[in-house]
Amino acid sequence: MQQAQRFSLPDHGDGVVPVRILMPSPLGALGVELRLAAVTRVVIDPADAERSTFTPLHELRGSELLDEVCGRLSEYFAGARRKLDVDFNLGPCGCTGFARRVLKEAAKIPYGRTRTFESIADLAGRPEAHLQVLSVLLANPIPIVIACHRVVGNDGALGGYVAGLERKRWLLALESSARVEL
Repeated sequence: MQQAQRFSLPDHGDGVVPVRILMPSPLGALGVELRLAAVTRVVIDPADAERSTFTPLHELRGSELLDEVCGRLSEYFAGARRKLDVDFNLGPCGCTGFARRVLKEAAKIPYGRTRTFESIADLAGRPEAHLQVLSVLLANPIPIVIACHRVVGNDGALGGYVAGLERKRWLLALESSARVEL
């Protein structure tokens, strides 16, 4: 039997070693990367090669931060939480300029609501760039935390999702049926 690892985020001078955990979800395993007190990456159902870079949640001894992040995600998937209230940091993903503005606008969309690619392009300062909005969202490094599944086409078409359209449909259905807010 393997001994549980201690959860820590050591500082190595100029950088922080991320903690990478694998937790269960209705969408498949979630690979969640944390640096300091912020989520820096979420991978939905990572491929085997990448999955091995994450430590399964059950192998980690808990911490207040780890319990908080995983608990909030679990409550969201159970339909019991509408606001994750989880800090995130886009710095490690390297996105800048327009992509950062698109992701920040997507993060503002309220639970159970949608916005169009066109409206996000407009809010991000480039009204003509709705196709680029789709490209940015398909590369969202922090899906679910930045709820890019809430962005759809003008005609209601789903348009695409970083983890596939079936998962996008599931998330939108979850949010349209949930009743409890924490």
